[in-house]
Amino acid sequence: MTRTIKLLLISTLLIAGTSVVTTSATAQPGYGGPPPRITCSSNDGRRNWCDIGPSRDVRMARQISGSPCVRDSTWGVDRRGLWVDRGCRAEFIVGRGGPPPPPPARIVTCSSNDGRRNWCDIGPSRDVRLNRQISGSPCVRDSTWGLDRRGLWVDRGCRADFRVRY
Repeated sequence: MTRTIKLLLISTLLIAGTSVVTTSATAQPGYGGPPPRITCSSNDGRRNWCDIGPSRDVRMARQISGSPCVRDSTWGVDRRGLWVDRGCRAEFIVGRGGPPPPPPARIVTCSSNDGRRNWCDIGPSRDVRLNRQISGSPCVRDSTWGLDRRGLWVDRGCRADFRVRY
């Protein structure tokens, strides 16, 4: 092949947006292996879509390009799939792998404004931590706040924000 033809073929491959799904031999769906990874490229500076199947749960694992890859700016997910734009080239993780992330925490404000014991509804959770004390009266676990079968309680003027995980 002549050098010109080789260069033409190489540049055609570089210009065309590419999408490669790579999985390790142990990454079999349903067996708890790592989720699939996709390399998606905007080599020509224009928007390119890469097939990710029905999943819309995508996160960037590793940026490959010198051009920035910023979610919802130079890459994102829409009904057509994963898209990259303006020179972004990166490796993406599709779907969830490993154990699910912990549920988000909720902030509950509980107050003993009258100096008496007060209970606040936290549902079935027992994972509660003092997040921020609001009152001038001390909030000390198992002294002026705690947990019992009725839920979170505060006493003797304790008023605070509590982080509750479900």
